[in-house]
Amino acid sequence: MAKKAAPKAGEPKAAATGDKMSAKPATKGEVYTKLAAKSGLTKKQISDVFAALTEMIGGELGKKGPGIFVVPGLLKLKVVRKPATKAKTGINPFTKQPMVYKAKPARNVVKALPLKSLKAMV
Repeated sequence: MAKKAAPKAGEPKAAATGDKMSAKPATKGEVYTKLAAKSGLTKKQISDVFAALTEMIGGELGKKGPGIFVVPGLLKLKVVRKPATKAKTGINPFTKQPMVYKAKPARNVVKALPLKSLKAMV
């Protein structure tokens, strides 16, 4: 039986490189730091940009807005207004027993639709 070779101390680990993709999503602070480095703005200014963008999206998708907001080059956010549903009886497909499906109130659902350029990136 052959022994496994021990890792050498001089070799850098794969996670130590900064440009590689990691298994974890970036945190808010990491996003702000990377955007600040690329744009030359401060992290406070980046935070203000996101706050303004959030306010704009809320206004556009709210009750008085058109219900659609486009983040240029990335995605389209759309509000789908779903009506209320009544309680109904049906059959559970797994147990074949009759059951009652609960009523749902009317609700607004936000859908994110990727644009062509975002699809091309991934």
